[in-house]
Amino acid sequence: MKDKILTTISTIMLFIPWTILQLRTFDWALKSPVAEIMISAYAAFMIFSGIFTIISYVREKVQNNLMKICLVVNSLYAAGGIAVLGMMIFQKMM
Repeated sequence: MKDKILTTISTIMLFIPWTILQLRTFDWALKSPVAEIMISAYAAFMIFSGIFTIISYVREKVQNNLMKICLVVNSLYAAGGIAVLGMMIFQKMM
């Protein structure tokens, strides 16, 4: 039962970052303070989902085929989130 719950959560976390595309169609989402906050929040969520999936796979031993796909994709999301936050922090420092 635990395996199915963790796999379901990781699978749902695959699709949430794509909702930013819908939000960015609004004019208010393109203005500076809102855009920065929204991108930071999505990046933080992507990092969290990557860490959650890695912990579920390694520590909780949820190692089915769907979880392997979630592990790869959410790890890439986490790396992208770290890169985006790093670029934002680097830009603020300059």
